[in-house]
Amino acid sequence: MSAMEKKFSYFDGLKDGLPIGIAYLAVSFTVGIYAVQKEIPWWLATTFSLTNLTSTGQIAGINMMAAFSSFFEIALAILIINARYLVMSLTLSQQFDQKTPTWKRLLLSCFVTDEIFAVCTVAGKNLKPKYMFGVATFPYFLWALGTLLGALVNNVLPESLQIALGIAIYCMFIAIIVPPARSNKAIIVCIAIATALSCLLYYTPYLNRINEGFRVIISGIVAAAICAFLFPIEDPMDSYEYKEDLEIKDNDKEASV
Repeated sequence: MSAMEKKFSYFDGLKDGLPIGIAYLAVSFTVGIYAVQKEIPWWLATTFSLTNLTSTGQIAGINMMAAFSSFFEIALAILIINARYLVMSLTLSQQFDQKTPTWKRLLLSCFVTDEIFAVCTVAGKNLKPKYMFGVATFPYFLWALGTLLGALVNNVLPESLQIALGIAIYCMFIAIIVPPARSNKAIIVCIAIATALSCLLYYTPYLNRINEGFRVIISGIVAAAICAFLFPIEDPMDSYEYKEDLEIKDNDKEASV
């Protein structure tokens, strides 16, 4: 085994994925508590975690199920919430060898999260499927284990502690939003617009008759569309620096001729 292959073996993936798994264990513990508080059975909450490796999407799904939303509403909301994973999966897919079977690419796409994506991206073009399987192993199983433990423990905790731990999930979302929002004006505006729209749909007569699932979808799509218009991402090929660099290269070619 060469040094390069050894660097990206399954066991190297396990080692790199362990810190992610430990963090997921703590977060999913609160997810399990939250699910039981929404009257979701412990076994169903654990099944969610085994089939849906995403905290935001899982919480949204639990809320919508508690609100008796339709399967279509839940599926559409989860698709929108997790849309970024489509881009991440495509990016990682380009890092695999062209001979990597399609079934492996499809299977690995089920384990793409922000943290797993960040770790696997470091591998560059040398990314091996076995390495990514290793990275995903601890996060996947510890996420499900944390959910199971949280759901079971919630039944024996004092009510005051249950309420306190239930708030922890909202603290997690705040922790996710605040760091990028501090350095990106577009994110702050998007959050403000989505919050305002959600309040508008909730408190306005007739509009508040819209199902909770569709209110989430409408608020998210409208806020994202407005911010995409207000804060468009500049195409690198249209930037002044790119054009200037291209012009210098053209001049160098003409001079060499």
